[in-house]
Amino acid sequence: MADKKEYYIVVDVETSGPNPGKYDLLSIGACATEDPRETFYIELIPKSEHYEDEAMGIHGLSFEHLHNNGTEPKEAIELFARWVKFVTPEGHTPVFSAFNAPFDWMFMTEYFYKYLGYNPFGHKALDIKALFMGLHPINWLNTSHNHISIFYQGNNELSHHALEDAIEEAELLAKLLNEVEQSLSKE
Repeated sequence: MADKKEYYIVVDVETSGPNPGKYDLLSIGACATEDPRETFYIELIPKSEHYEDEAMGIHGLSFEHLHNNGTEPKEAIELFARWVKFVTPEGHTPVFSAFNAPFDWMFMTEYFYKYLGYNPFGHKALDIKALFMGLHPINWLNTSHNHISIFYQGNNELSHHALEDAIEEAELLAKLLNEVEQSLSKE
């Protein structure tokens, strides 16, 4: 059996707090790194009333807006899983990628298993921050979005809109993957 190729999808989420055990996933944005026109965005109806002011202040989504305009979580997760399957080319494996992947991953995998019983990305994720640190001689504290964006002469301000941030982060990941490819071709 031939090895499958990777298909990198950058995911960004906005939430009502720091962990999925107590707080809600409020929006999902995603962008295919190889084809930035392939995007996904959805807002979810919160199921609890738990929130942290700091989290809500970052993205500006309100519970009122989400209750009036959001999608039920089960439907939102089903739509996202279908989108992942649709955009991933035949013979490729979708790779969940995120800037600070542990945060986005914990919410997404919780919701995938809760509403689908599986995670379409499997059990692995690529952290853009960690990849940058592995390619460049810097310490972890210098892997902020601001630092990496400045390194690549890009936009260093995140909007904290899940889709806009996913697109921005997909551009960073594409540059990093290009560096990896160049490094491997020298060997």
